[in-house]
Amino acid sequence: MATTTTRPEQPATSAHLLGAATRYSAARCTVLALCAVAGSGAALLLPLAIGRALDAVLTGHLTGRGDTDATRWILACAALIAASALLDALDGVLTGTTNARTTAWLRGRVVRHVLAVGPRTTARFAPGDLVARLIDNAAHAGIAPATAAALLAALVTPVGAVVALALIDGWLAVAFVAGAPVLFFLLRAFVRVSSDCVARYQQVQGDIAGRLSEAIGGARTIAAAHTEDKEAARVLRTLPELSRQGHRMWRVQGRSQAQAVAVAPLLQIAVAAVAGHLVLQERISVGDLLAASRYAVLATGVGMLVGQLGGLVRARAAARRLEEVLAEPETVHGTRGLPPAGGRLELRGVRASRGGRTVLDGVDLTVPAGSTVAVVGRSGAGKSLLAALAGRLADPDEGDVALDGVPLDSLSREELRREVGYAFERPALLGATLEGTIGFGAPRPAPERVREAARAARADPFITRLPDGYATPCAEAPLSGGEAQRLGLARAFARGGRFLILDDAMSSLDTVTEHHIAEALLRHTPHRSRLIIAHRAATAARADTVAWLHEGRIRAVGTHAELWQRAEYRQVFGS
Repeated sequence: MATTTTRPEQPATSAHLLGAATRYSAARCTVLALCAVAGSGAALLLPLAIGRALDAVLTGHLTGRGDTDATRWILACAALIAASALLDALDGVLTGTTNARTTAWLRGRVVRHVLAVGPRTTARFAPGDLVARLIDNAAHAGIAPATAAALLAALVTPVGAVVALALIDGWLAVAFVAGAPVLFFLLRAFVRVSSDCVARYQQVQGDIAGRLSEAIGGARTIAAAHTEDKEAARVLRTLPELSRQGHRMWRVQGRSQAQAVAVAPLLQIAVAAVAGHLVLQERISVGDLLAASRYAVLATGVGMLVGQLGGLVRARAAARRLEEVLAEPETVHGTRGLPPAGGRLELRGVRASRGGRTVLDGVDLTVPAGSTVAVVGRSGAGKSLLAALAGRLADPDEGDVALDGVPLDSLSREELRREVGYAFERPALLGATLEGTIGFGAPRPAPERVREAARAARADPFITRLPDGYATPCAEAPLSGGEAQRLGLARAFARGGRFLILDDAMSSLDTVTEHHIAEALLRHTPHRSRLIIAHRAATAARADTVAWLHEGRIRAVGTHAELWQRAEYRQVFGS
């Protein structure tokens, strides 16, 4: 029976995420759209005012009357120009703040989801690729709501200009609309072609970021092997493809704008020619001719449309990459609690795969309450995956994992994390200070409890030698691998709970320190059960029972002394 309780994966669609982002910024986007539309309205009224002012000036000269009408229209022009400038400044401020808020919301949502999914996320996405999605793609997707509002204004302006042409004279609108389909097809082709190259560009960018993250993590190994040039070539292997897609994006956008620029003057000339003919027929005034020429320019202003559409294309491609992360189903927890005391862990018929390969196959294992079980095996046998399943950092494809008779997937998140503690080979030093990292995750740990846990993990001596002791910021603490492991062990000791899992958490310790910690482990946690992933014979010898894992199956269970009689078991430790 499978115990995986995750939501079914949904296909990645950018529309869902961008819709949610727009709803989050709905108030600001509404104000932004109103400002943009108001700005478009001012831009549309300005040619009319200029035309009326010109007509008033010409009429005044011909009739010899005063310039009252001309002055009024000139003041109207000044007011419209001032309003446009003010609305444009307000639009800039609102656009910047809306983009920043939406980007922050997207990053927060994706980060919370990644943490809710857990380690399974990094099994599918490389850490560098995740960072690229969170930083770069979220920033591109974050501009979508503001860009959509700006696109509304960009559409209002040409549509309003065509309506204004029709109000001046219907033939002016006919002259423009006759060539408008060419502009429409140009914009449609731009969106279709640019969507593909933008998506490919962002994908290659994420691949490079993933390889760069791996190279940074292995910087010491690369330096020791003197393979810097080879590693740089590996990281930048797809850089030519990135360059090709980048140039392709610019070519598509440049070609679209060039085509639009080539078509736009023809439409403007057509409108101006019809307007000139109407002036000669005295159907419109000279001011109307001037206004019509300005409206023709506004109606063909597709350069802004191309820019806004390009922004939306990039936002959709980026949102699609974020949706791929969000489509990874979260781990769903139950609501049950555990009985008052215990610590008995049972794995029954557990099967688990990683990367399409079966790592654990039919594993049955019991850790009696209050006992210590060491899991040993060669590299790749599945020890770390078994440790992850034991504390539900991963779910099996088949089988049951239960603590004191309660399936782990039935436990509430709070109960599970309160009762099951972990110490890892490479612990993450979370928390502002060393004291904070030891007490990280524990509900308000008392300072004395933190220090007691540090003493048990043999971390107190090197901490107290630091100038600021336990108040030393983690980023400023010069820690060796063994000292970092001791901090991780201290954190596991400080958390309490009934079950403790050590995933190779003492591999960087010297023999004497490991001996002291192993003794403290049994004394410091006398009422806790312990599952230890062991690589050293001395660690396995201190356990009550040893489970020998071989090629994904439990080959034998017994004491270390009993199993040591078998030559194949000794070979696990290189003996």
